[in-house]
Amino acid sequence: MKVAIIKYNAGNIFSVDYALKRLGAEPIVTDDKEILSSADKVIFPGVGEAETTMKHLRANGLDKLIKNLKQPVLGICLGMQLLCSRSEEGDADCLGIFDTEVKRFCPQRHEDKVPHMGWNTISNTNSRLFEGFAKEEFVYFVHSYYVPVNAYTAATTDYILPFSAALHKDNFYATQFHPEKSGETGARILTNFLNL
Repeated sequence: MKVAIIKYNAGNIFSVDYALKRLGAEPIVTDDKEILSSADKVIFPGVGEAETTMKHLRANGLDKLIKNLKQPVLGICLGMQLLCSRSEEGDADCLGIFDTEVKRFCPQRHEDKVPHMGWNTISNTNSRLFEGFAKEEFVYFVHSYYVPVNAYTAATTDYILPFSAALHKDNFYATQFHPEKSGETGARILTNFLNL
């Protein structure tokens, strides 16, 4: 199985590469359009800023390529947010796979810290990514922007307000949390993705 990780101007790509290698996959980190188009699975990870990243994707033609992928695609963290239609971060137009906006967390109380950082539970899971999950599971988050609960929500988390911890539409799957940093639970999610 050929697994490709989209290489672009974002951080955290190599921790995803390492997590997949621990599961026995041999991913290729690349921005080569031919390799990405012909891969069996594509992962779109990332830590960074939405507007700058969208400019980079457009300049390199990766925006059109991602939108046209037909194989299973997994967006992680910033990757998930960029699959949405718009982000409040830099008022950026994004890829528009998921017709929903990305919003900035607004603290309501003194103890609400932004970014939302650390372990939190996911619930209401309804996607093949979460096969074998019988209860709420803990996963690792680091983010200041969130996707509201919407028609594509595949898991939820509560921090300041309920938000989408995962999204799913057709061949596009996405998690706001970092499965590659979420221990055994994250490894199970990545394995489920590889088995799609």
